[in-house]
Amino acid sequence: MPLFPKFLQFSRPITARWVRGVANEGNFRRARSLISRPLRLIYWLPLGLGFTQYFYTVKTIRGRSMQPTLNPDTSGWDDIVVFDRYAIHSGEPIGKGDIVALRDPIDSRKMIVKRIIAVAGDVIKTLPPYPDAEVVVPEGHVWVEGDEPFRTLDSNKFGPVPLALLDSKLTYIIWPLDRIGPLRPPVPPVSKRGDPRDSRWYSDIAAFEREQRRQSRVTTHSTTLSQQNTANLV
Repeated sequence: MPLFPKFLQFSRPITARWVRGVANEGNFRRARSLISRPLRLIYWLPLGLGFTQYFYTVKTIRGRSMQPTLNPDTSGWDDIVVFDRYAIHSGEPIGKGDIVALRDPIDSRKMIVKRIIAVAGDVIKTLPPYPDAEVVVPEGHVWVEGDEPFRTLDSNKFGPVPLALLDSKLTYIIWPLDRIGPLRPPVPPVSKRGDPRDSRWYSDIAAFEREQRRQSRVTTHSTTLSQQNTANLV
C-alpha cells in the first residue's frame, strides 16, 4: 500500500477524535457562557437592589399635577428623573420647596410626587376643598401640594402627611435632554438692559412668582415663636 493512503488510514481515527474534542470543547464553552450570564446577574442583583432601595432610584413622572416644573406642556415626553432615597431615610432635614415621592395617604398602593410647602410648626393657609382656612402642621408631618393647583390631589384634600410616608427626594432630571440637570429652586431671572426676553426668561419669572405666592401662604415656625414671644413681652 502506498505511503500516503496508509497515512490517511492511520490518521482518520485521530482526526475524528480531535474534531469531536473541539466540538465538545465548543459546546462546553457555550454552556459555560449560558450559565455564567445568569450567575453574574444573580451575583450583582443584590447590590443593584440595595442601591435602588437605599440610595438612588430612577422614576418616570406621569400626570400633570407638577406642571410646569415637571412634564411641561412644551415637552412631548414624560420626564425621567432621579430620586434620592438616602436623603429621606438617613434623617436629613426635609426642606420647604423639596419635591418628594410619597405613598398616597388615600391609596397606599400608589406613589405620588408633590412639593413640600410647610413643615412641622408652620401655619399654612389652605386652599379648597380643605375645610379649615388655616392649619398648624403637627410634629412629624409635612404639608404637600402639586405645582398645578387645578390638577392635583394633595394636602388640601387629605391634610398633613406623616414623614413615614415619604419615600425619596427628587434631585435630577435626566430626560428629556433639553431639560437635563439638577433641580434648582426658582430664582428671579437677571437680564441686562437691552437684552431680549425670550420664553425661558418668562418661564423663570413665572416660576419665581409661583414660589413667592406659595411662601406668602406659610407662616414659619420661627416667625410664630417670635410673635408669641413679643406678645408675652407686651
